[in-house]
Amino acid sequence: MELDMKQLGLAIKTIAEEKNLDEAVVQEVVEQALAAAYRRDYGDREQEVRVTMNLNTGDVDAYVTKNIVDEVTDEFIEISLKDAGVMRKNAAVGETIEIHQKVESFGRVAAQTAKQVILQRLREAEREIVMAEYEDKIGTVINGLVGRVEGNIVRMELGKAQAIMPKSEQIQSERYYPGQRLKVYLKDVERGFRGPQLVVSRGCPEFVEWLFRAEVPEMESGAVSIKAIAREAGVRSKIAVASSVSGVDPVGTFVGGHGTRVNAVMSEVGEQEKIDIVVWNDDLKTFISQALSPTKVNRVEIHEDVKKAGVFVDEDQLSIAIGKSGQNVRLASKLTGYDIDIIADKPVAPEAETVVESAKPVQKLKKKEQLESSLLDAIEEHGE
Repeated sequence: MELDMKQLGLAIKTIAEEKNLDEAVVQEVVEQALAAAYRRDYGDREQEVRVTMNLNTGDVDAYVTKNIVDEVTDEFIEISLKDAGVMRKNAAVGETIEIHQKVESFGRVAAQTAKQVILQRLREAEREIVMAEYEDKIGTVINGLVGRVEGNIVRMELGKAQAIMPKSEQIQSERYYPGQRLKVYLKDVERGFRGPQLVVSRGCPEFVEWLFRAEVPEMESGAVSIKAIAREAGVRSKIAVASSVSGVDPVGTFVGGHGTRVNAVMSEVGEQEKIDIVVWNDDLKTFISQALSPTKVNRVEIHEDVKKAGVFVDEDQLSIAIGKSGQNVRLASKLTGYDIDIIADKPVAPEAETVVESAKPVQKLKKKEQLESSLLDAIEEHGE
């Protein structure tokens, strides 16, 4: 089986056009593969060979570089001064010369190898081009289609590219299935031995921020902004927001009329994920108090050196401050950047009751005989 050069040239051009590959990239890939095929069929592995191919006509030309020597010991990489002088008049020992060879065909093994190499390199080139396109989209939300679910990994189709969504980037309460359309946050492009790999997420805090961007136009103008986000995907999120315009309520802006804006975000991440929106404050004590919403905080003590804060609350506020499985205090810590300890305030001791003495002091009966006597007198008096 020989390699039909013209047919190969046309096939490669078609692939390049379909994959939207640059013709110069394709040309380089083909010529490198054919150079390897030439070394196998006509030369030696150590040869320095340059091959050119006309993709329209299929014509292949090889140029073998040889060292000019007085006496040839390896004809594949050396040429005598006499023979080199025929090709170039001013040839000298120690120089190199390129020898042109017309290539009509390749053997079966070389042809098969060349085909495999060309197709593999074209796939790699296509992947690199696609990845370069998506590198500009890192940090944005894009639409994707679930291709297949493999254990804890979800494989996504993003138009021309493929991506993975690891377990750590998923919303824990969501179930994924092939053909499902989802919005995902393009987190990174990882480069491994198998080539570049897109990594997408629905569980990261940035995903929630981008969803709010779509719902809150005031963020684009800079009137309001998200200062910090703490998230446990599928369960609860806390968002600290601020306003740069006097009179604009940042919380109300993000919640929207009748909760339309926050509800739109919740419908995308799942209704079971609660979203708390609190006001950012430059005063750390105030901010920590608000981050623990809806807890009523009595006071906050900051330990700046160890990045810790002691928050004092009434006993009936302890469970609210801590939250289910410690969720409220954990998210507040992430939001503020401080380890928060919830401490029950000791109740103030009630004042001692004041005993008011009556104007007429009551005479205490101390002896049993006196008690009996007084009872008898009372009975007789009643009888009369």
